[in-house]
Amino acid sequence: MWTPTEEEKFGVVICSFRGSVPQGLVLEIGETVQILEKCEGWFRGFATKKPTVKGLFPASYVHLKAAVVSNRGQFETVVPVEDSIVTEVTATLQEWVMLWKQLYVKHKVDLFYKLRHVMNELIDLRRQLLSGHLTQDQIRDVKRHITVRLDWGNEQMGMDLVPRKDFEMVDPEQISVADLYKLHLSSRHSIQQSTAQTDTMRHRHGDTCRIPVPHHLFLNMKSFTYHTIGEDTDIFFSLYDMREGKQISERFMVRLNKNGMPRNPEKIDRLCALFTDLSNKDLKRDLYIVANVIRIGRMLSNDSKKGPPHVQYRRPYGCAVLSMMDVLPSISELREEKDFVLKVYTCNNENEWYQIHENIIRKSSNKYTAASTNYGMIISLQLLRGDMDHIRRENPMIFNRGVAITRKLGFPDVIMPGDIRNDLYLTLERGDFERGGKSVQKNIEITVYVLYADGEILKDCISLGSGEPSISEHCSFVMYHNNSPRWGEIVKLPIPVDKFRGSHLRFEFRHCSTKDKGEKKLFGFAFTPLMRDDGTTLSDDVHELYVYKCDENSTFSNHGLYLGLPCCKEDFNGCPNIPSSLIFQRSTKEFFWISTLLSSTKLTQNVDLLALLKWKAQPDRVMDILGRLRHVSGEEIVKFLQDILDTLFTILDDNTEKYGLLVFQSLVFVINLLRDSKYFHFRPVMDTYIQKHFSGALAYKELIRCLKWYMDRSAEVVRQDHIQEAMRALEYLFKFIVQSRILYSRATGGIEEEQFRASIQELFQTIRFVLSLDSRSSETLIFTQAALLNSFPAIFDELLQMFTVQEVAEFVRGTLGSMPSTVHIGQSMDVVKLQSIARTVDSRLFSFPDSRRILLPVVLHHIHLHLRQQKELLICSGILSSIFSIMKSSSLECSVSEEVEMMVESLLDVLLQTLLAIMNKSQMAEAVRGQRCPQCTAEITGEYVTCLLSLLRQMADNHYQQLMDNFQSKEELKDFLLKIFCVFRNLMKLSVYPRDWMVMRLLTSNIIVTTVQYLNPALHKNFTEADFDFKVWNSYFSLAVLFINQPSLQLEHATPAKRKKILDRYGDMRVMMAYELFSMWQNLGENKIHFIPGMIGPFLGVTLVPQIEVRNVMIPIFHDMMDWEQRKNGNFKQVEAELIDKLDSLVSDGKGDENYRELFSLLLLEKIEQETWRETGVSFVLSVTRLMERLLDYRDCMKGDEAENKKIGCTVNLLNFYKSEINKEEMYIRYIHKLCDMHLQADNYTEAAFTLMLYWELLHWEDRPLREFLHYPAQTEWQRKEGLCRQVINYFNKGKCWEYGIPLCRELASQYEAFYDYHSLSWIRKMEAVYYDNILEQQRLEPEFFRVGFYGRKFPFYLRNKEFVCRGHDYERLEAFQQRMLTEFPQAIAMQHLNQPDETILQSDAQYLQIYAVCPIPENVEVLQMERVPDRIKSFYRVNNVRRFRYDRPFHKGSKDKENEFKSLWIERTTLTLTHSLPGISRWFEVEKREVVEVSPLENAIYVVENKNQELRSLISQYQHKQLHANINLLSMCLNGVIDAAVNGGIARYQEAFFQKEYILSHPEDSEKINQLKELMQEQDSDEALQ
Repeated sequence: MWTPTEEEKFGVVICSFRGSVPQGLVLEIGETVQILEKCEGWFRGFATKKPTVKGLFPASYVHLKAAVVSNRGQFETVVPVEDSIVTEVTATLQEWVMLWKQLYVKHKVDLFYKLRHVMNELIDLRRQLLSGHLTQDQIRDVKRHITVRLDWGNEQMGMDLVPRKDFEMVDPEQISVADLYKLHLSSRHSIQQSTAQTDTMRHRHGDTCRIPVPHHLFLNMKSFTYHTIGEDTDIFFSLYDMREGKQISERFMVRLNKNGMPRNPEKIDRLCALFTDLSNKDLKRDLYIVANVIRIGRMLSNDSKKGPPHVQYRRPYGCAVLSMMDVLPSISELREEKDFVLKVYTCNNENEWYQIHENIIRKSSNKYTAASTNYGMIISLQLLRGDMDHIRRENPMIFNRGVAITRKLGFPDVIMPGDIRNDLYLTLERGDFERGGKSVQKNIEITVYVLYADGEILKDCISLGSGEPSISEHCSFVMYHNNSPRWGEIVKLPIPVDKFRGSHLRFEFRHCSTKDKGEKKLFGFAFTPLMRDDGTTLSDDVHELYVYKCDENSTFSNHGLYLGLPCCKEDFNGCPNIPSSLIFQRSTKEFFWISTLLSSTKLTQNVDLLALLKWKAQPDRVMDILGRLRHVSGEEIVKFLQDILDTLFTILDDNTEKYGLLVFQSLVFVINLLRDSKYFHFRPVMDTYIQKHFSGALAYKELIRCLKWYMDRSAEVVRQDHIQEAMRALEYLFKFIVQSRILYSRATGGIEEEQFRASIQELFQTIRFVLSLDSRSSETLIFTQAALLNSFPAIFDELLQMFTVQEVAEFVRGTLGSMPSTVHIGQSMDVVKLQSIARTVDSRLFSFPDSRRILLPVVLHHIHLHLRQQKELLICSGILSSIFSIMKSSSLECSVSEEVEMMVESLLDVLLQTLLAIMNKSQMAEAVRGQRCPQCTAEITGEYVTCLLSLLRQMADNHYQQLMDNFQSKEELKDFLLKIFCVFRNLMKLSVYPRDWMVMRLLTSNIIVTTVQYLNPALHKNFTEADFDFKVWNSYFSLAVLFINQPSLQLEHATPAKRKKILDRYGDMRVMMAYELFSMWQNLGENKIHFIPGMIGPFLGVTLVPQIEVRNVMIPIFHDMMDWEQRKNGNFKQVEAELIDKLDSLVSDGKGDENYRELFSLLLLEKIEQETWRETGVSFVLSVTRLMERLLDYRDCMKGDEAENKKIGCTVNLLNFYKSEINKEEMYIRYIHKLCDMHLQADNYTEAAFTLMLYWELLHWEDRPLREFLHYPAQTEWQRKEGLCRQVINYFNKGKCWEYGIPLCRELASQYEAFYDYHSLSWIRKMEAVYYDNILEQQRLEPEFFRVGFYGRKFPFYLRNKEFVCRGHDYERLEAFQQRMLTEFPQAIAMQHLNQPDETILQSDAQYLQIYAVCPIPENVEVLQMERVPDRIKSFYRVNNVRRFRYDRPFHKGSKDKENEFKSLWIERTTLTLTHSLPGISRWFEVEKREVVEVSPLENAIYVVENKNQELRSLISQYQHKQLHANINLLSMCLNGVIDAAVNGGIARYQEAFFQKEYILSHPEDSEKINQLKELMQEQDSDEALQ
């Protein structure tokens, strides 16, 4: 038993089913099905792509999917539960696959293969999404790739643009029109913008500050293959900026043993590092990965004598580089590591070791050598993006491998509070040492120590590189025999902050002997303290240190012995009087250079900053210290931001009276520093400080006092730079004020609340005072007001922490209300004012309904003013878009009726005026080429259209009712209706939205039709009967017609899936508007007559829309029009004329079909049957129906690749109809010219001349002026007729029909003669003479004629079951003609017999062609019988101006005489009479009359002999008058045919048959004919004798 399904509602076919059971449903694999019922392993349902066809299919052939069912029952809707983007991919691929095949058919092979590739990618990406194995970030990435490909494919295939948010299609019902518009804009762009689509809804007038997302480079050392070293190695990886010539990262250190494995076994497969905090700017640098290889072993690796084996030296070996610019493109998109091979090179000269990487990069190949062919290292790289916490979450496997975090030298872009760092980077640059009595130069090794103030060596304070633990002493690598070594070796000194003061570095220099003992002899040292006496640290610079002599016996246990000595030149200059030590003597010719770089959040190198941070040490200098803060560099301030702020508020607490204003100024300076684009990303640091670290509970009082003091002075002071700076810092000043008050309330239990509120109230009164000042005379005051307005919206969130929404809204309303209302200040101030309003609307405050009700009036007031004066339209549109977006979001949760009411009252009318102005300017700019109006761009038009649509969409019944009630008079209402109808019409005519914005266009149409439905009652109520207003009604009808004809609503051209989607959401809006239109027409009553004939054409266009319901509604209106005109005028001539005129142009434009023709006739005839004027009405309807038949045939011929004959025949048929049946002269003339053009294209010049003569015959030789028409200029009728005559004569000349041209020459000559135009008369007479010469001298071929019958219902109307005679082309014989006709009608079947077809063939659904040759029957027999007329003249009259044609079919009656068949040979002679003579306006004409007679054998003999006699006489005459030359072959052949007939016996046979006694006695009635035959034979004999 079949039962309705409850859960099994949707499935995918997993195996094709051929429907091999009764009522089986044919299904293809991959199709989706909706299931209705189930029964014992079978389902009943339908395929979603063919919902009308229901059937059965096995349950096992379907994979079920979860689905949501709405509206359960007969009309239920089933939607599968899956990611919406998966659904979209599925649906889109199903649509693409049909279009994709067509690409191949249309030879678009390149796009065909591109699309195939994209489709395969989409299938793979869809599979990944469905797998369920992706992380959230991976899902987001896959969706991004999918949407980019979907949008690309849709654009390439001409499909609709899909608006998206977060990579998914949006529901237009859930967002505002303004937001939908923005999404359409954003969806048009590339992958980069696709990734940013989540930000498209972000506020347009100011971004929230965002921390730049850093990049991190993951490096994994996989192997180092070397066979020539055989010693332990240290490899140091770093990032090097070639353009700036410096290393930008710490070093990552890898320690390998002589076998190439990690020295620490735990490090196997864990030799990886993460180079962190690389900014976008860093990635654009000319970066290289540099790998320096240091070997650890003998002094010289190839000389075992140099040094004992137990002494190990660190010696430079080789270097490898890899360009980041080369590898970034390949690793940016990958989510996995990619391998790279680095070639290692050795240095040719150790002196240049410090710059070996630069030489390799510059490819200075003479300075380095490749170590060996198989020598190199393999690393893998991966680029990661995001903050470190995010990276740890997303890539746990990397951190499980013990990755070495390798930081930048210096700070990242953002230093957050709590990010404490204190690293000193030391570079051992170079040294200059004496030989010291040696014969060779020294092998110098440096040992570095970090010592604390007490002389103890600091443990683990030296780091050679990340990846290895810190050490307490470091020995540099050794340069062989080099007294001026250059190391360039960087080490990091991670010294604790508390140990930094008093600590110093000591560098001990040793000569490494290569003798047997391998001793390292100490010969000198250098040192430097880490902090100067003034408390600042060692500066970031190169430092030249003194070298002091010492030896192994020297003791460093008492560090005080050397710390008192100068360490460098600057130190000596500062302390010149220090006595030299008896223990350590300076070596005046030896020097050592180091460079340092400090990356510290706690130590500074700036004296002024240090003085501020330690202000308590010099309390008397506080005012000077605060004043000097402005001179500290921004980098130092942001680095110590938290400490500086703590210090400022500590000073403020110490003495508010004395330092308050200075602290305020300093605070303003620091806040404004963060407004600089360079430091903008430090704002989160400030926010974090205020929320978590700020502790100034009493600061708010002084900050409010200082702020108010500054504002109060703005009316008095001339220079207002300091006031403007305070205004710009308003946001953070309020953050400090509010947070301070919160801390105070928390500490005191909320005392002094009223005083705080009062002080804020006073502050706002001061703000209003500043804004209300007249700034027209003071430019500085304008800047102050602008700074205040710019900062003002940023304080709302802070105020909301202390005040209610209503209270803050009142503050803001008062402030915005204090701004000048008139637009007089100047454009820049107008912009600032509107930007402030825009930020107010975008603020969180405006999202509260309570605040919107307070703020909306003042916001709308200012916008209204600007729109009235057409000022700052783009900013105003942005504000309105934001308002509508917020209202739409709020409307989903609560009522916004009151706000909509305010918007309608304030904005609707001015919005319409603004849009009309913009559209008019846009049309004018298009009309005047080269002119563009800045406010007439597509952007601004689109913005305001969306604003209007947003408002109309929010309006409900009560709003429309109130709108109507607010109109004081009908004139006001009329003006409003005209404006809104005009805007709607322009929307459809100007195509504001691109063709592929289908979602936007459909929503627009829906809003328009809904608005029209609301406005119709007002139109009907106020403007009918006595108050009828033609202008309003005409505007309404024009709008309705345009609406129904919109291309976007023609669902017949859409795919089934798209059509279903549109109908499900909106229904067929054409039908809705058609019902509205019909209803309003019916309400017009007797005023309908005003729209006859004006609206006939537009309404006809509507009825031609291929929608059956629209046609059923609209066609009866024509009966109504006929009836009203009949009542008024007693006829409906206007309706008739207009309908025929418009029908022609509309059908030619591709509208209408056979169904329309039938429906038009059916509906109107049914209506007319009841009328008193039924007879004329029926006649008119039938006439129009016949016209439609011809028009449809004509259109089908013209739009297809039909043969010229078909097109010409169709046009002739239509042309004759216009002339004979409905007498429409203008249409008749138009088709004359169309037909003429077709003839000219086919080189049918004679037919073109006859066609053009039809127009010539309509004209008279008069001076009546004629208007410009077709290609003819305005001229007199005489001039046009003369021009036509010349043209026709020219065409007859080209067609070699001079006989037709001569009478025209004569008529034209008579006109010229009458006007004494002898010049033209001479020309035309000469032309006539030339034509006579041509007739006699030029050879002309006689064409053959063919009778063609078109039988069967498959032929077009104008050919169906009709017969024609066609004039063949030159040299064309029957076989060629028959082949041509079969080519023109490829579906036709050639009939093999010549009998007339029976009814079966005539009514068959096929095409049959019956073709045979016919002979012309000349009309002018007299000419042909004249003996002296040349044959070339007679030839013309034999085949021209012929209307009758003959075809003879021989047959035998009775028994056939075998001896002489002429006795029983009868002829069936068929004579065809045409509608027109040939040649004419066509090469073929329809047979008008058919006559069939039987010719007896005797009559046939008379006919044959008479013809032969005529031929003989003609030839004899031509020879006598020397028209033929001496060659008498033609005459000889003709005579032989008579005297000695080779076939059938000739005349002898006739004598045997008809002159014998038996025949004469048996046929007494033929005696006269027998005598006639005898006379003809005798005449023939005399002719022969004459010859």
